[in-house]
Parts: sequence; structure tokens; C-alpha cells
Amino acid sequence: MKTFKKVLKRVGLGLGLLLLLVGGFCLYVALTPMRSYDPPVTPDMKVDVTDARVRRGEFIAQLQCMACHADNDNRLTGKHMTDIPDFFGKVYSRNITQDKEKGIGNWTDGQLYYFLRTGIRPNGTTAFMPQYNLMADEDVKSVIAWLRSDRFPVQPSKQEAPPAEYSFISKMLVWTIITPSEFPKQPISLPDSANKVAVGKYLATAVADCYGCHSANFLDLDKLNPERTNGYFGGGSEFKDHDGNPILSANLTFDRQTGIGGKYTREQFIKAVKMGVRPDGSLLRYPMEPRPSMSDEEVGAIYDYLKTVPHQSNNIAQKQAEIQLAQK
Repeated sequence: MKTFKKVLKRVGLGLGLLLLLVGGFCLYVALTPMRSYDPPVTPDMKVDVTDARVRRGEFIAQLQCMACHADNDNRLTGKHMTDIPDFFGKVYSRNITQDKEKGIGNWTDGQLYYFLRTGIRPNGTTAFMPQYNLMADEDVKSVIAWLRSDRFPVQPSKQEAPPAEYSFISKMLVWTIITPSEFPKQPISLPDSANKVAVGKYLATAVADCYGCHSANFLDLDKLNPERTNGYFGGGSEFKDHDGNPILSANLTFDRQTGIGGKYTREQFIKAVKMGVRPDGSLLRYPMEPRPSMSDEEVGAIYDYLKTVPHQSNNIAQKQAEIQLAQK
């Protein structure tokens, strides 16, 4: 009996100590700013700003940068990210114009390159944004060339959005799940342009980041091996539409019951992505916006790749209806 009481006492002390440690950690996270790291050692590099790179960088920026950073004047001064769920707090994107005080005008090319790869700024703070750790080296350089170019959206501006007001949940996620990507140890090449499936995979994962929204949970992504992501391309991540209502991302696998199998031809898929129009004539809802800058060949390549992705049985329409019913 005495031995049993000693065991219970030790277990109780252990649990108490564990709760104390967890409570202390939560208090630390709540009272401190967003997690940061030591200022990184960034590559010593200089990107040549060529016309070809600027055009390619502009194409990638239309898919990635503009939606999150462009203000009402179409300049990348940052804005309120209203489509992010409320539990993140009030999230504002940053000024990434060429302004040397408010923007990134003082950043070196190496610092930009490291930041785009990992999400870590030159001062060690982290950004609440996608990290392009799978993008080909040449494409990352093209984005930098565009940021250095004479294009209107990146011209210097001292306008900036208010500081983000991150919730405790956001801070905790940055300490546990949303961590910086590892800087690539080896060069990353562009896919073989003759291999349409490879091109589609590259666009859907490394450039357009389609899988990030169209998987089960955009917080639970395998950034190094996207195919291992839970619910890969099966949809279900929750966002907000223009009216602030929850909206689930679509199932883009070729499951014939709940995905796009048998419902979209290649041509219909291209039209939906580029023009935002479904085969029945209805419009796709925000945050999915038309991608007119993509060519038919590029969108078609994504379609070809999606045909190879394992099917996911996930009835998004039914789940969306259940959400709407619960709101009434």
C-alpha cells in the first residue's frame, strides 16, 4: 500500500511539473512577439535583371504576391488579409515595394533569396506566408528580378498596413507547426518542358501552391514532400468568401463521386482556372480567383498531373451545405 501511495505521489508530482512547464511555455508565447531566429547567413549573390526574368517573375507574382500584398492602387504596400480565419487574429501583409524604409529596398539579393526559400527575414523574424523551398533556382531569381524591376507594383511607397495583431493561436502555431523551411542544400532545376505531368506537378506544388489550399488543412502541409500531405488535393481547407462566410476548398482529385473525375474535361478545367467559370456556367467563389496569366498549356499540364494524383473521397458540397445549415 505504501509503495502504491509513493507511486501515486510521484505521478502526481510529475503531472504537476508537466502542467507547470506547459503553463509557463504558454505564458511565454502569449507575452512575447512572434517567434524569431538568429539573423541568417544569406548567400552572397547578385541577380541579373533581364527582360526574360522580369516577365517570368511577373507571371509568378500574379499567382502569388499580388493577391496578398497589393493595395487598392495595385502597389505592393500590404493589406488586411480578410480571408484568413479569425482565430489567427488580424493579419496584415507587409510592404514589399522598393522603398528603403518601409519596404525591401535595402535588402540584398541574397537576403531576398533566403527569405523566399525559408520565410526568415534578414533580422531573424518570420513571415506568415508560403515558403518557396521547392521552386527552381531560376524562378526564385526571376521573382527577385521582378522585385528589382521598373514595374509599377514594386515602385517605392511609404504606405504600409498596420502591424499584425496575432492571436495566441497564431503564435503557438509558429512555435509548433508553422516553422521555417530548410534552405535547399542542392540546386533545384526547372522540370523538363516536354514532360507535361512533371510541369503540372511543378506548377501545382512549387509555383502556384495549389496543393496548399486544396488539401485537408493548409496548416498541415508536408512542404518538402507535398504528396505526403494529409488529404493531398482532396480539398477541405476552410477560408472566407468576400462576405466573410466560411468556404471550403474543392476536391481536385479525379474521384468520380466527390472530385472532378468525369465532371471536367481538360478544356473545361482550363476555362475554370483561367476564367473562373465552371462547366455549368456558375462562377467560382473567392478566394479562388481567375488565373488569366496562365497559358492553356500550363493549366492543361496541371490537369494532366491531377489525373495521376491518388483519389480522395471527400464530399465538399455536402460539408459546405452542413456549414451553411449550422449558420442559420
